Amino acid sequence: MFANSRRALARTLEALLTLWLLATLCFVLLRSAPGGPFDAEKTAPPEVEAALAAQYRLDQPLLSQYGHWLGDVLRGDLGPSFQYPDYTVNQLLAAGLPISLVNGGLALLLALGIGVPLGVWAALRAGRWSDRALMFGAGLGLAVPKFVAAPLLVLVFAVGLQWLPAGGWDGGWRSAVLPIVALALPNLAYCARLTRASLLEVLGADYLRAARGRGLSEARLLFAHALRPGLLPVVAWLSPALINVVSGSAVVEQVFGIPGIGRYFVQGALNRDYTLVLGVVLVVGAAIVLINAAVDALRSRLDPRLRDSEA
Repeated sequence: MFANSRRALARTLEALLTLWLLATLCFVLLRSAPGGPFDAEKTAPPEVEAALAAQYRLDQPLLSQYGHWLGDVLRGDLGPSFQYPDYTVNQLLAAGLPISLVNGGLALLLALGIGVPLGVWAALRAGRWSDRALMFGAGLGLAVPKFVAAPLLVLVFAVGLQWLPAGGWDGGWRSAVLPIVALALPNLAYCARLTRASLLEVLGADYLRAARGRGLSEARLLFAHALRPGLLPVVAWLSPALINVVSGSAVVEQVFGIPGIGRYFVQGALNRDYTLVLGVVLVVGAAIVLINAAVDALRSRLDPRLRDSEA
């Protein structure tokens, strides 16, 4: 019990340190970039620039700005947005985060729900033409980047077939289909390849050969003995899959005009909206830390060897 509590405390401190380092590095990089949040083609009067700098504490030394920002974050205040002056960063993230979570979560579920069965099916038909065709298609899915796949989906299903809207967001399922598919495609392809490779390795293990020699059916071998260990690499892959979805959402939301945190990150970076970018980084970093913890717990539950090593 004491060991578990100590391990949980160590992981919590490690997560907090990771978030602090991530936010600090992002703060320094943003402030080191040329330009500022109020730079424009038409230069404002000096007194207006001075008033804006004082309002947003940009006239203070960099270390003082960092201290004020960090203190506000510890109180739960991510600050005002430079690009959207009528909103705070908290309000923007509260509006955009649910949209990104739903789209990203459904994309990951779609990738797992289709990728795992396809990988199992390919592993059971290893070497046949259907297996080779599926792996060729998965390779194409991995090779096509999201900024190419998203416009292609729009061209085919919105412009050509006119089945779905080309962009925008009304909260309905029709406006979510193409963004979710664009986010899911590379993860679906990788999941299918990973499941196939892992399951082939497990099916070739000595203990399964012995079980097959005792007359167990292929279905019983698969579902009772091979599937669980074969899916362990897929469970471990969930963390990088989440990062892939998060990074891809910035592109996909920009292409489809979805008001999620990925689009806010892109717009904030382009317009030097320091507080908005830092707020997105903190929220995404916290989500990744939580998902990593959940994946580690799931792996420990599925793999007794990990539980023994932690004991």
